[in-house]
Amino acid sequence: MTRPGTARRARRPRGLLLAVPAFAALALSACSSGTAGTPHSPAGTSGAPATGRATSAPASGAPATASSSTASGPAKTVHVSSLEGDGGTYGVGMPIVLRFTPAPTDSSAFTKAATVTVNGQPANGAWYWEQTTADEKKTNTYEAHYRPKGYWPPNATIAVKLPIGGLSAGKGLVYSDKLTSITFQTGDAHVSTVDGQTETMRVTSNGRLVKTLKVSLGKAQTPTYTGTKVVMQKGEANPSGSGLRPDGAVRMVGTDPNDRYNLIVPWSVRVTMSGEYVHAASWNGGNIGVRSTSNGCTNLNVGDAKWFYKFSQIGDVVTYSNTGGTKMPSWDGFGDWNVPWGMWAQGGLLLNH
Repeated sequence: MTRPGTARRARRPRGLLLAVPAFAALALSACSSGTAGTPHSPAGTSGAPATGRATSAPASGAPATASSSTASGPAKTVHVSSLEGDGGTYGVGMPIVLRFTPAPTDSSAFTKAATVTVNGQPANGAWYWEQTTADEKKTNTYEAHYRPKGYWPPNATIAVKLPIGGLSAGKGLVYSDKLTSITFQTGDAHVSTVDGQTETMRVTSNGRLVKTLKVSLGKAQTPTYTGTKVVMQKGEANPSGSGLRPDGAVRMVGTDPNDRYNLIVPWSVRVTMSGEYVHAASWNGGNIGVRSTSNGCTNLNVGDAKWFYKFSQIGDVVTYSNTGGTKMPSWDGFGDWNVPWGMWAQGGLLLNH
């Protein structure tokens, strides 16, 4: 039987580090969703992206609008929305992700005004500005991602204050005043370590080993990315529009003429935009724990995959080594932790930062 895996997206030019667009459709690939969707909330009750608290925001959660005038005359309003849902719970690897439309041209006023605290104390992290991948379609949207130097502490309260309404976002641009704050929690620190040499995944919670699972990673022709990945989606939306597919299932499609498939694969946890999953692989039991034979995904025995799916939360960390692959690009999902801190702290792409 064929083995669902992952088909790589075209590589981005070096020097332009891009991250997964917060609200863009996920890529359709050999080991990806057949029905495009967005990262699911931890509750897994909706395929819609979470939005932060917005004063007088529409009930739909769509970004609110603001006046486009300032004391100095008319200016275009930069609308701001949040990937994190206010009051939500996420894993310790989840970056704060804000999306700005149209794109600011100067981030200095935002950076000075915005604050992030952990349990009431300064987070001492940094904002990193990126052109969203959705800008392939010329949507003129930027994202600002925030993370500390290390992972968030477990079971902590993260508060983001955004007193940015009316501040300059560059010449002729001002920020909307609708999104003023976001508060969310971290859950237990779920950090899993996958080793391609031993074909194992060690799963920890708050530093304690919970389970060691057998895996099969990408074969030599389609190796699994190394580096730090973050759980970005559990299962996928049901095409019927009623919640999620049952049993954490995802449609995976292979278009290689020599390896075509169109399967519904249960207990699937997405860790890259380009289509790497940790998922059940009943067809590959003889290789799991022995050798790497997938098209890039992390294959688990069905019982282990079901357990991992239920254990996981959006924002959990999964690190990979000894896979034979290159490091996961920062733009291919929540690859923020693969950007060295010294580079991250410089602030990314915007000028006058």
